Amino acid sequence: MSTTMATKETIERKWYILDAAGKPLGKTAALAADLLRGKLKPIYTPHVDCGDFVIILNAEQAVLTGKKLEQKYYRRHSGWIGGLKEVKYKDLMAKRPELAMNLAVKGMLQKNKLGADQLTRLRVYRGAEHKHAAQKPEVWDR
Repeated sequence: MSTTMATKETIERKWYILDAAGKPLGKTAALAADLLRGKLKPIYTPHVDCGDFVIILNAEQAVLTGKKLEQKYYRRHSGWIGGLKEVKYKDLMAKRPELAMNLAVKGMLQKNKLGADQLTRLRVYRGAEHKHAAQKPEVWDR
């Protein structure tokens, strides 16, 4: 029995739109990560970048379940002594919801060059409008 593997030349990339309004942030990010990796395609090959482009709309209307708005922090460190910066997700979702969604998707991708390349195909927008109409994106509703 032969095994078919995807190559760079055989991949067709589509554009998909995900609407995050009223949906949990993590579930939307997980679906976006699967689309970016190409795991929902029949030609999925783990070592080949065979994913699609993903546009996430209404990032500011995404929901965090439980007490995550009050208890979860986004932390980053500058590398210097005392350089830890903390922001509650309540403030992060109010000021920069695109960053919160981008971080969630980034955490679900591979931690290597392949994951970094896949993340470049993600577009996140605060509202319901985007500038990718020329690519004819399809709304993902499965």
